[in-house]
Amino acid sequence: QAQLVESGGGSVQAGGSLRLSCVASWRLYSSSVVAWFRQAPGKQREFVALIRWHSSSILYADSVKGRFTISKYRTENTVNLQMNNLKAEDTATYYCAVGSRYDSDSRSYNIWGQGTQVTVAS
Repeated sequence: QAQLVESGGGSVQAGGSLRLSCVASWRLYSSSVVAWFRQAPGKQREFVALIRWHSSSILYADSVKGRFTISKYRTENTVNLQMNNLKAEDTATYYCAVGSRYDSDSRSYNIWGQGTQVTVAS
């Protein structure tokens, strides 16, 4: 069964950094797109960043551009999200997801991880 496992969440002060990891239990296909989404309490799930597996094309949400960096490690079937200069508004549960469309719409992703909590204290 295909599974995504996220790790690396935690609590930090504003201005701090965290690195999230997402490991796939299967060998990702070249057509795969891996994305990070986040959901804060009482809010809709929102797109954060994505990376295309074979070409490394990357897309970021405007709210994280310049602060977050998405990267991949093909041999480990892993996608990381380096988050710097964190703000209180970044507090959310972060999910990674896999789909086949280069798309920031969560409906395009059919495999999801269980999520990891990120809390940023102001």
